[in-house]
Amino acid sequence: MGKQGKRKLKGDAGDTKIQRRLSKRRRATKKGNPSDDEGLGDDENLTAADLDVDAVKAEAAAQAEQEKDAPQDQQEEPPEKADPYLMADATYIQKDTRWRNKQRALVFCSRGVTARFRHLCDDIRKMLPHHKTEPKFEKRSNFNEINEICELKNCNNVVFFEARKREDLYMWVGRVPSGPSIKFQVLNVHTTQEVRLAGNCLLGSRPILYFDKNFGQLSYLKLMKELFIQVFGTPRNHPKSKPFHDHIMCFYWLDRKIWFRHYQISPETPDDADKPEKQVLTEIGPRFVLDPIRIFAGSFSGQTLYLNPHYMTPTALRVQARKLLKNPYVKKLEDKEKLKQRKEENELSEDPVDETFE
Repeated sequence: MGKQGKRKLKGDAGDTKIQRRLSKRRRATKKGNPSDDEGLGDDENLTAADLDVDAVKAEAAAQAEQEKDAPQDQQEEPPEKADPYLMADATYIQKDTRWRNKQRALVFCSRGVTARFRHLCDDIRKMLPHHKTEPKFEKRSNFNEINEICELKNCNNVVFFEARKREDLYMWVGRVPSGPSIKFQVLNVHTTQEVRLAGNCLLGSRPILYFDKNFGQLSYLKLMKELFIQVFGTPRNHPKSKPFHDHIMCFYWLDRKIWFRHYQISPETPDDADKPEKQVLTEIGPRFVLDPIRIFAGSFSGQTLYLNPHYMTPTALRVQARKLLKNPYVKKLEDKEKLKQRKEENELSEDPVDETFE
C-alpha cells in the first residue's frame, strides 16, 4: 500500500473520531447537560468542528440574554378590543348552518307588460335571493293555474304582476295554496336603472324590513305586514343568500297607500363599520306606490276580507279627467246659449205708433 492510501485511511479515521465526539455532545445536550464533556478525553485536542458547535451555542446564549433584557412593552401583545354590544354572548346570532325557514317566492308577470314593468319585475327578483322565475303568464288563463305552477316550482309565496291596456299594472301578493292573497295597483313606478341613485348593496344579502307604526294599529295592515315579511324576507341560511344585512326595505302608510323605498346601510366612515349609531341610508331603488284594492281569504279567490272603499279604477279616473278637460269648451257653449236666450227675452215688441209719423 502506498503513502497516499495510508494518508487516506488516517483521514477517514480522524473523521470518524470527530463524528463520535459530536454525537456524544448531542446526546449530552438532549439530557440537559450541554457542558458535560465526560465522553471526551482530557488530553485530546478539540477539532475545528467542535469549535464551530461551541460558537453556535455561544451565539444562542447571547441572543437569549438580549430577549430577557428587552422591554416588556415590546413583548406584551396588544389587548383585545372590548365588546360593548356583547355580540359574543348573543345567542340569536350564533352560527347555525341549517336552513330551517324554507320560504320560496315565485316572481313573474303576465303578457303585455311594458319595458318599465318588466324592469320592475327584474328589480324585485334581484332583491329576493329566494325567488324562482317563470315565463310570462297568458292573460286568458285562469288565475287558479298559478297555484299549480307554484306547486310544480315548490314555492309557497307568489308575486304576480298583471298588466292591462299596456298602461295599468296590478300586483298580486299571496300565500300558496291556502291564501290569503292581496291585490294592489302599482303607481308611480321608478326602476333602479331609471332613477340612477347612488346606493348599492351586495347581491343576495338579507334585507331588514321596516314598517311604520300604522302597520301595528290597523287590522288589515297587520295582515299585509305579515304577508310582506314572509314574501320579501329572505330566510336565514338560504343557499343563495349571503349572511349580511347591508340594505333595508321600508314600507310607509301615507294617503291610504303603501309607499315602498329601498335603502343601503353604510357607515359614515370606514372606522364606524361596527357602530350601529353611525350608519347612514342611501337610496338604491326601485320606488313605487301600492294602492290596496281587495284582500281575499284564499289564493287568488275566496271570501273578501277587506275592500278599499276609496279605490277608483284607472278607467274611472281617465273618464273623470276627460270630463275636466272638456269642461272649458262645454262652459263656452253654455255661455253662448245663455246670451242668445237673454237677447230673445229682452227683445222689444213692435210699436204700432211708429208708423203714424211716416
